[in-house]
Amino acid sequence: MAEITKEQVKHVADLARLTFSDDELETFAKQMGDVIKYAERLNELDTEDVVPTTHVMDVRNVLREDEVRPSMKREDVLKNAPASKDGQFEVPSVLD
Repeated sequence: MAEITKEQVKHVADLARLTFSDDELETFAKQMGDVIKYAERLNELDTEDVVPTTHVMDVRNVLREDEVRPSMKREDVLKNAPASKDGQFEVPSVLD
């Protein structure tokens, strides 16, 4: 990849509505260029026999299985409701 120029850094800074001095633009251009060069070194790695992973850490599912189970009886659910009508919770209207 080509070098990062001060003009490219200024363009990105303008998009982000940031203002930097010429010295800062030059510093950031060099730093961004160094980061990109370092990241490009990853392309040199031979990953032919590396098994793809979805996560770097051993992650296990802590959620229970999604199984159909019997639910509470409707009468028991509505027992403590302030108001019910036709087997459903009755709530005040929120629309006029």
